[in-house]
Amino acid sequence: MKAILSNYRQSPRKVGLVAGLIRGKTVAQARVALKFANKRASLPVAKLLESAVANAKNAGISNVESLKIQEIQVNKGRVLKRSLPRARGSASRLNKRSSHVSIILSEKVGLVSPVAKIETAKVEKVTKTAKVIKESKKENK
Repeated sequence: MKAILSNYRQSPRKVGLVAGLIRGKTVAQARVALKFANKRASLPVAKLLESAVANAKNAGISNVESLKIQEIQVNKGRVLKRSLPRARGSASRLNKRSSHVSIILSEKVGLVSPVAKIETAKVEKVTKTAKVIKESKKENK
Protein backbone atom coordinates (compact mmCIF):
# COMPACT_ATOMS: atom_id res chain seq x y z
CA MET A 1 0.00 0.00 0.00
CA LYS A 2 1.11 3.51 -0.72
CA ALA A 3 0.81 6.94 0.91
CA ILE A 4 2.24 10.29 -0.14
CA LEU A 5 2.99 13.49 1.77
CA SER A 6 3.43 16.44 -0.60
CA ASN A 7 5.02 19.82 0.05
CA TYR A 8 6.05 19.21 3.65
CA ARG A 9 7.87 22.38 4.68
CA GLN A 10 11.17 20.97 5.84
CA SER A 11 14.28 20.35 3.81
CA PRO A 12 14.64 16.93 2.20
CA ARG A 13 18.01 16.46 3.83
CA LYS A 14 16.53 16.64 7.32
CA VAL A 15 13.50 14.49 6.47
CA GLY A 16 15.79 11.94 4.86
CA LEU A 17 17.46 11.31 8.21
CA VAL A 18 14.11 10.25 9.69
CA ALA A 19 13.29 8.16 6.63
CA GLY A 20 16.57 6.32 7.03
CA LEU A 21 15.59 5.31 10.56
CA ILE A 22 12.58 3.28 9.42
CA ARG A 23 13.66 2.03 5.99
CA GLY A 24 13.17 -1.74 5.72
CA LYS A 25 11.59 -2.17 9.17
CA THR A 26 8.25 -3.66 10.10
CA VAL A 27 5.34 -1.36 10.92
CA ALA A 28 5.65 -2.02 14.67
CA GLN A 29 9.39 -1.35 14.68
CA ALA A 30 8.91 1.82 12.65
CA ARG A 31 6.25 3.11 15.05
CA VAL A 32 8.60 2.68 18.00
CA ALA A 33 11.54 4.26 16.16
CA LEU A 34 9.46 7.29 15.16
CA LYS A 35 7.99 7.68 18.64
CA PHE A 36 11.42 8.03 20.21
CA ALA A 37 13.17 9.92 17.41
CA ASN A 38 14.15 13.40 18.49
CA LYS A 39 13.45 15.03 15.13
CA ARG A 40 10.71 17.40 13.95
CA ALA A 41 9.95 15.28 10.90
CA SER A 42 9.16 12.17 12.97
CA LEU A 43 5.53 13.20 13.66
CA PRO A 44 4.54 13.83 10.00
CA VAL A 45 6.32 10.65 8.90
CA ALA A 46 4.50 8.71 11.64
CA LYS A 47 1.17 10.11 10.42
CA LEU A 48 2.12 9.12 6.87
CA LEU A 49 2.91 5.59 8.07
CA GLU A 50 -0.49 5.35 9.78
CA SER A 51 -2.14 6.58 6.58
CA ALA A 52 -0.41 3.82 4.60
CA VAL A 53 -1.55 1.24 7.19
CA ALA A 54 -5.13 2.54 6.92
CA ASN A 55 -4.88 2.24 3.13
CA ALA A 56 -3.77 -1.37 3.58
CA LYS A 57 -6.75 -2.10 5.83
CA ASN A 58 -9.11 -0.59 3.27
CA ALA A 59 -7.52 -2.74 0.57
CA GLY A 60 -8.40 -5.87 2.55
CA ILE A 61 -5.16 -6.77 4.31
CA SER A 62 -6.32 -8.08 7.67
CA ASN A 63 -2.97 -8.68 9.36
CA VAL A 64 -1.36 -5.26 9.63
CA GLU A 65 1.52 -6.62 11.72
CA SER A 66 2.77 -8.57 8.70
CA LEU A 67 3.47 -5.34 6.79
CA LYS A 68 6.95 -3.93 6.36
CA ILE A 69 8.27 -0.77 4.78
CA GLN A 70 9.33 -1.79 1.31
CA GLU A 71 10.31 1.68 0.14
CA ILE A 72 10.39 5.20 1.54
CA GLN A 73 11.50 8.11 -0.63
CA VAL A 74 12.16 11.73 0.19
CA ASN A 75 12.32 14.01 -2.85
CA LYS A 76 12.74 17.73 -3.38
CA GLY A 77 9.57 19.78 -3.36
CA ARG A 78 8.84 23.39 -4.13
CA VAL A 79 11.43 26.00 -3.03
CA LEU A 80 10.13 29.29 -1.69
CA LYS A 81 12.60 32.07 -2.51
CA ARG A 82 12.76 34.90 0.00
CA SER A 83 15.23 37.70 0.62
CA LEU A 84 16.92 38.90 3.77
CA PRO A 85 18.02 42.54 4.06
CA ARG A 86 21.77 42.94 4.42
CA ALA A 87 24.23 45.79 4.89
CA ARG A 88 24.34 48.84 2.57
CA GLY A 89 20.93 48.19 1.02
CA SER A 90 21.74 44.80 -0.43
CA ALA A 91 19.84 41.58 0.08
CA SER A 92 20.72 37.90 0.29
CA ARG A 93 18.52 35.06 -0.77
CA LEU A 94 16.87 32.54 1.55
CA ASN A 95 15.69 29.25 0.10
CA LYS A 96 12.84 27.71 2.08
CA ARG A 97 12.82 24.12 0.91
CA SER A 98 10.04 21.55 1.03
CA SER A 99 9.87 17.77 0.65
CA HIS A 100 7.73 15.11 -0.97
CA VAL A 101 7.68 11.90 1.07
CA SER A 102 6.24 8.66 -0.27
CA ILE A 103 6.02 5.33 1.53
CA ILE A 104 5.21 1.87 0.15
CA LEU A 105 4.27 -1.03 2.42
CA SER A 106 4.42 -4.70 1.47
CA GLU A 107 3.58 -7.95 3.22
CA LYS A 108 6.36 -10.05 4.66
CA VAL A 109 6.45 -13.45 3.00
CA GLY A 110 6.77 -16.52 5.21
CA LEU A 111 7.21 -14.68 8.49
CA VAL A 112 4.39 -14.52 11.02
CA SER A 113 4.44 -12.04 13.87
CA PRO A 114 4.04 -13.23 17.49
CA VAL A 115 0.71 -11.42 17.73
CA ALA A 116 -0.59 -13.29 14.70
CA LYS A 117 0.59 -16.59 16.19
CA ILE A 118 -1.31 -15.87 19.41
CA GLU A 119 -4.45 -14.92 17.49
CA THR A 120 -4.36 -18.09 15.39
CA ALA A 121 -3.79 -20.18 18.51
CA LYS A 122 -6.85 -18.57 20.13
CA VAL A 123 -8.97 -19.26 17.06
CA GLU A 124 -7.81 -22.88 16.96
CA LYS A 125 -8.60 -23.32 20.66
CA VAL A 126 -12.09 -21.89 20.22
CA THR A 127 -12.81 -24.15 17.24
CA LYS A 128 -11.57 -27.21 19.18
CA THR A 129 -13.84 -26.42 22.12
CA ALA A 130 -16.76 -25.83 19.75
CA LYS A 131 -16.18 -29.25 18.19
CA VAL A 132 -16.05 -30.90 21.61
CA ILE A 133 -19.33 -29.21 22.62
CA LYS A 134 -21.03 -30.33 19.42
CA GLU A 135 -19.83 -33.91 19.92
CA SER A 136 -21.02 -33.97 23.53
CA LYS A 137 -24.45 -32.68 22.46
CA LYS A 138 -24.67 -35.43 19.85
CA GLU A 139 -23.75 -38.08 22.46
CA ASN A 140 -26.39 -36.80 24.89
CA LYS A 141 -29.17 -37.13 22.32
